Amino acid sequence: MYKVFIDGRAGTTGLRIEQRLKVRADISLLTLPEDLRKDPAARRQAMREADAAVLCLPDAAAREAAAWAGPDTIVIDASTAHRVEPGWAYGFPELGAGYRRAVEAGRRVSVPGCHAGGFVALVRPLVQAGLLAGDSALACLSLTGYSGGGKAKIAEYESPARSPGDALSAPLQYALGQSHKHLPEMALHAGLARPPVFCPVIADYPCGMEVTIPLYARELSPEIVLECYRAFYENAAMVVINPDPQPQPASAFAGRDVMELTVAGCEGRLVLVARFDNLGKGASGAAVQCLNIALGLPEREGLVV
Repeated sequence: MYKVFIDGRAGTTGLRIEQRLKVRADISLLTLPEDLRKDPAARRQAMREADAAVLCLPDAAAREAAAWAGPDTIVIDASTAHRVEPGWAYGFPELGAGYRRAVEAGRRVSVPGCHAGGFVALVRPLVQAGLLAGDSALACLSLTGYSGGGKAKIAEYESPARSPGDALSAPLQYALGQSHKHLPEMALHAGLARPPVFCPVIADYPCGMEVTIPLYARELSPEIVLECYRAFYENAAMVVINPDPQPQPASAFAGRDVMELTVAGCEGRLVLVARFDNLGKGASGAAVQCLNIALGLPEREGLVV
């Protein structure tokens, strides 16, 4: 049985990771009393005792906590802090053998961002196959449920004081200044020379994400792209390809830990779509998947497929 410590388990991501792990017979969760939950000394000691620690913290706190871990402790970081950091594995094993080996062998794993995960999953196979140039100028629209904003955002959207038809009832664009914290990993792990023009949108529903990339490419058709995705993700545990591009709600995968990719459009004008749960494959589910791989456990153990 492996001992696992979740640092930041009271947050949105941490709570779902705890739900996934606490019912498992192969995992023993190390928990701190409520009065010591934020105590640095107690957290440091728990990190040293654990076989693996999962960090569900703000970036600065995640950097500090990661430095406390001993060399033999596996650290799974769900923050943005280490996603493009040398020496840290990027926790999307479906992206190729090198990514999987890095998660298997590395003691430091960074979980992809939710928006970034969908974008990278759609773009990297095309770049790697030579169907899309690495210097392509892309745009990305990403719709997310409000749970991606954490406890404060959840409280805002679920406040009993809200009135029908208030400002939160309609989708809201944000981070329009093109400085979103996911952009560096979106470019690096997609294999692009520059990040996309990125438009994230938050909407009045709890969970679910739909990442959309409109693509103008005269030599490509939906069939060619789908075949590329099928080949690239042939043995993927948590990525599925849907050949039927019918519209679905962005919440279609809420509560699940898989990601669905599909392609719509016509020859030359395509719409690439990734649907998943922003707290599933977009956060907590991805963290548990990486934890399983790093510990040598079955990859889907404890996940909702």
